[in-house]
This record gives sequence, C-alpha cells and structure tokens, in this order.
Amino acid sequence: MCCTVLRVDELRKLGGVPCAALGARGCTIYARRPHICRAYRCLWLQGKLDAEDRPDRLGAVLDIVPEGGGALLAIREAERGAFERSERLRAIAERYREAMPVRITCASDALDLAAPARVLLANAEELAIDGDRVVRVRGGREVERTRAAWLERAARRARLAWQRWRVRGYGDGAPAIRSNGA
Repeated sequence: MCCTVLRVDELRKLGGVPCAALGARGCTIYARRPHICRAYRCLWLQGKLDAEDRPDRLGAVLDIVPEGGGALLAIREAERGAFERSERLRAIAERYREAMPVRITCASDALDLAAPARVLLANAEELAIDGDRVVRVRGGREVERTRAAWLERAARRARLAWQRWRVRGYGDGAPAIRSNGA
C-alpha cells in the first residue's frame, strides 16, 4: 500500500499512483530503494495496530502526523470510499477521534485543490471539507457552513502551487533510481 499511497520524489512518483518499481512479488528495487521507502513506518509497521490491520487489507495507510500544535490520525485511502466500506477502518477512527482529529483523504487527491476530505472530531462532530468550503456536522445534523478565510485560502493555493511545481513531470516513466546506490 505504501508503494501506492506515498509520494517518492527520488522516483518521481506521485502519491496515489502505484510505483513503477512495484512488481508482482513486491519492490523490484528493494535493495536500492530510496531513503523515504526505507524509513517510512505507518501505524501498522510501528505495531500500533492489530496484525490483521495491514494497510493492503484495510485499503488505507494510517499515520499520526503533526499538525498545528498537536497531531492527527491521517487515513489515506488507496481508493475513494475505502473508509465507508471498511467496518474496521471506522472502528479504528472511532478509537482515535476522542484523543485527536482523524482526517480521511484519498491518496490520489494529494494535489487537487478542491479535493474533499473529512475530519472526525470528538463528541460525534465532523467537518466535511470541499475545497475552501467547510460543513460542520454534529450528531448527524449540519450545524454550520463556512468558507475558509481569504488568507488561509491564499496560503493553501500557494502551498499547492509549490507542491505542483516540485512534482512537475512526475509519473512520466520508469523509476529514476541510480545504479550506484546513491
């Protein structure tokens, strides 16, 4: 799953796209794989999920990521709708949401400015984010609709423009790995 979900700059691979080095039996460049591939440890690899919660079985990769002054559980679906289809993913999210926000996104939307996302909060509260629009839901009922502040929207556009510039030309061929192991 991480071979699909993660963006790997050394391989010019976008997040949400299967790696060109991924073969039928796993990574074809395993001995020479980039540092991010060697160092990456999702919650399952850290041993913080049950053995049967392997990402390829859940349909998503789960990470604790720093955000603002705290942290959140990031659930990155391999395919849109994986969260809704998986009772186990929903149970894991419920377990974490009282302690920290739980953000659910689709890996293929990493560079989409208007990509939808859900943020599950404590006390049965949820944010449905679609572009710069945010709908707050409490107890299954919509309680508020807002639009991100202009400065936040401008900062987000600038950050995404920078990301798009950094990944221009990604996904256009075979892995860009050097044979000398560098």
